[in-house]
Amino acid sequence: MPTVAQREARKVFRDTRAEAPVSEHERDQQAFHANRERLKAERIAREAAAKQKPKT
Repeated sequence: MPTVAQREARKVFRDTRAEAPVSEHERDQQAFHANRERLKAERIAREAAAKQKPKT
């Protein structure tokens, strides 16, 4: 039978293991959205530059 300290330790470690994948997923989602916004801004800038460039 586990002691009180062992039960508390198991409870604490179980909680941290459960939170890790969620925070990793959130971090990946934030990185994905930031990269998508950066690429979108670059595309818009390229399209604007192409429209302003005189055709010769």
